[in-house]
Amino acid sequence: MNITLTPDIEKALGEFAEKQGTTVELLALKTLRERFFPKETEFLKEAAGRRSERKSLADLLAGFIGSIDSGDIADGGARMSENTGKKFGEILREKRQIGKL
Repeated sequence: MNITLTPDIEKALGEFAEKQGTTVELLALKTLRERFFPKETEFLKEAAGRRSERKSLADLLAGFIGSIDSGDIADGGARMSENTGKKFGEILREKRQIGKL
C-alpha cells in the first residue's frame, strides 16, 4: 500500500522522526499502530517498563545468589580451589583408563 502525504504532513513527520532518531516510515507505522491497536501497544509499553526495572542479571537473581563459608560444611573447609589442575588431570586419566575419553 502506498499513501500520498500532503507536504505539510510529510514535513511534520520528517522533523519529528529526526528528533526521535528514527525514520519517517517507522514513525508512521508506530503512530498508526498506536491508533488502531491501542491494547497491543499498551501491553508492549508495559513489558518494556518491566524490562527496564531490572538493571542486571545479579538484580534478577538477588534472592538466589550469595556465598557460604565451606568451613560450615566440612572441617577445615572444603578447599575446593586447591590443586584443581592436578584433580582435573586425575579425572581425565581415570576416564581414559575406562575408555570414556
